[in-house]
Formats: sequence, structure tokens, C-alpha cells
Amino acid sequence: MGLLTQPRQEWEKIHEENESVGECYLRHVAPLALISPLAGIFGTTLIGWRIATSAPVKLTVGSAIQIGIVYYLAILFSVFIIGVLIRWMGETYGSQQTLSRCVALAGYTATPLFLVGVMQLYPVLWVNFIVGLPALAYTVYLLYLGVPIMMEIPEERGFLFASAVLAVGLVALVGLLVSSVLMWSFGIGPSFAV
Repeated sequence: MGLLTQPRQEWEKIHEENESVGECYLRHVAPLALISPLAGIFGTTLIGWRIATSAPVKLTVGSAIQIGIVYYLAILFSVFIIGVLIRWMGETYGSQQTLSRCVALAGYTATPLFLVGVMQLYPVLWVNFIVGLPALAYTVYLLYLGVPIMMEIPEERGFLFASAVLAVGLVALVGLLVSSVLMWSFGIGPSFAV
């Protein structure tokens, strides 16, 4: 909650805790990463989504669970990979931090996105967009605020570093989208309820 109410002080606490990658995942990333897949499973099977005025489109329970599991694993994997890339990029910006601190930076930065995942209970595109956009903006704010503190670099360098991390995050997102399109083209896709 501190990241939502007092982000600067919370980043300083996270920096001081210096938790391991496993602790970061057990305490923060793994539980919060469950929100989106679980909400998505319920939202896509019970409510469905509409395109214009058509009837709701729903997934079968089995298909939704499979997609939810892959979704959850993709979130866990992405946080770790972005942490690895943060550590690798840190050398360019004069920061030699541990992998655990870099993974913590990636994981805690994503907190607003994890929390807004509850909106997938009601999978209506415009509602998710209206709620998701401020969460994305706050995530970017947390990144720009947290990089100088967690990576122990001046704020001027932190701005450039955070911009590079943001670019890596966007590339990772595009990579995930491309991989899901490829999976669909090979016949690994959702099953729709009738």
C-alpha cells in the first residue's frame, strides 16, 4: 500500500530491505500476479465480452483456465526478464546492483498494473481502458521515481535509465503479443462457449 500512498518513502524501504528474488516473488509478485489471470478466467467464462451490440462472447472453462495459467507464467517470467535486463543496463548508467534488487524494481513497479487486473472480471474494452490508463500512468511514475533510489544513481541519470527500462517493457509487451498471435496461427488458441 505504501507505493500507492507514499511512493518515495516506500521505495526507500524496499531498497533497505534488500530481499532476495524468491522473497520478492513470494511476498509480492506471485500473489499480485494472480489477480489478472483469475479475474480473466471468471470474466471471460461468466460475463464474456461484447463487440458493438452483438451477443456476449465467452470462453469455455477449460480454455480460460489454460489461458490463465499461461498468462500467469508469462507475467512471472516477464518480471524476472525485465529485472535481468535492468541489471544488465545498470552498468551503462554506472550502477552495479544485485539481481534481486533489479527484480524488486521490476516487480514493485508493476503493482498498479497487477491491481488493475481485477477489472478483467468485467471484460468490457472501454471500461478496462478507462481504468487501465491511469494505472499505467502511475506505473510509469513509480518507475521514474524508483530507478534512482533502487539503482543508487543521480536523478538525471535515473530519468534516462527509467526511459530505457520503459522501452524494454514495451518491447517485451510486443513480444508477448506476437507470441500469442503465433500460437493462435499454430492452432493453440481459445475455445469459445456456444
